[in-house]
Amino acid sequence: MISNQGYAAYNQNKIMTASPGELTLMLYEGAIKFCNIAIVAVEQKNIQKAHENIIKVERIIEEFRATLNHKYPVAEDFENVYKYIYDRLIEANIKKDKEILEEVLKHLRTMRDTWKEVMQKARQE
Repeated sequence: MISNQGYAAYNQNKIMTASPGELTLMLYEGAIKFCNIAIVAVEQKNIQKAHENIIKVERIIEEFRATLNHKYPVAEDFENVYKYIYDRLIEANIKKDKEILEEVLKHLRTMRDTWKEVMQKARQE
């Protein structure tokens, strides 16, 4: 119990001290993690676990969409990508479709990797 409290405190501190870029990376990592869990749950025919984790990914995508800064033209491109991923998640949840989840996972990994590159370039400048 104590170690769980320490871990929770560590994670809370990590979140509270993270830069906006680091928070975005954490969200991508979380979405990837929950998508992986959902894929395994679908494989194991654990419908409830799959549903719960797909919903977690949907909420992260909703957060990304809600925080887009539309004063930049690229925000519209991100909006379209996030909407597409969100719609695919809904379809995956309805059908409990592993292939759709794997497609979503591929997109999330690409976006995370791109975000990491952006963060590295920003640090170098």
